[in-house]
Amino acid sequence: TTVRNCARTLENLAKAIQNDPLDGERFRPPDGRVCPVSSDVVRAIRIISPFVSAYKSVAKRRALPWDPSIGEEASGIDDFIKYLVKTLLESLRGKAGNYMLDNDPTAVAKAPLFVMNNTFYLLQQLGSNKQSSMKGFDNEEEELVTFNSPWFKEKVGNVFQAQKESYLAHWETLNKHLTSVDKSDLNYQKDKLLSLESGRLLKARFSGFTEDLERIYTLHKGLNVIDLKLREMLQNDVRRVFFPRYKRFFEKYSRIQFSKKNQDQYLKYPPDRVDAMIGDMYEMF
Repeated sequence: TTVRNCARTLENLAKAIQNDPLDGERFRPPDGRVCPVSSDVVRAIRIISPFVSAYKSVAKRRALPWDPSIGEEASGIDDFIKYLVKTLLESLRGKAGNYMLDNDPTAVAKAPLFVMNNTFYLLQQLGSNKQSSMKGFDNEEEELVTFNSPWFKEKVGNVFQAQKESYLAHWETLNKHLTSVDKSDLNYQKDKLLSLESGRLLKARFSGFTEDLERIYTLHKGLNVIDLKLREMLQNDVRRVFFPRYKRFFEKYSRIQFSKKNQDQYLKYPPDRVDAMIGDMYEMF
């Protein structure tokens, strides 16, 4: 009876993760932050991880959905935790996919950021080697369990990295405006103002960059990254995508008088301003 009850409890835990709703503000946060099921899984893994022998005793005597073997062939608690994490990742993908069904222009950025928030949370809470503590159910301090199995950091880390690359691709479009202009195409009038045709080359680049920067920034600035470490990491990753190139481009071509009346409008985003804008992202919560 004890074995049966323990097995049923383990199965119910796995089903609860699998059946966690993909929609609703409580289950899929509108701003893409860490969802409750992720913190629930972290808590569950911390609770069950110390019971290695007890789990093995149950697994030896009863076939489980994630491990049909019994006796000495039964797997250990590591495989159960692997199943829980795999089930959670599938749930996160489903929730992320449903962002794309929302009538929301930020969805294409929010979906990968949501998965990043949650997988980074898992890595920090379960994969970190730092010793820390948390309040337990009885409000007393309990030791945090870290989960150092290689598959965990590899699996969750790979999902995080893939979603980060998907997210940063949105910023890559800014680089298409930052191409050099051949010196032979820069022809000057007598007053050191570029000719009309030459000026258009730089106007198109600066105005294109401005338009895309404003569009992308407007979509991304309200996204939520509560974890300070992840926020700073992501801000720096966004900078690396285009900012050094933009800084060189701006310093090179802003010195040239390419517009007689509207030069300031084309140069409305000097590098320091762009850098500050990036530094203000992901802080709305």
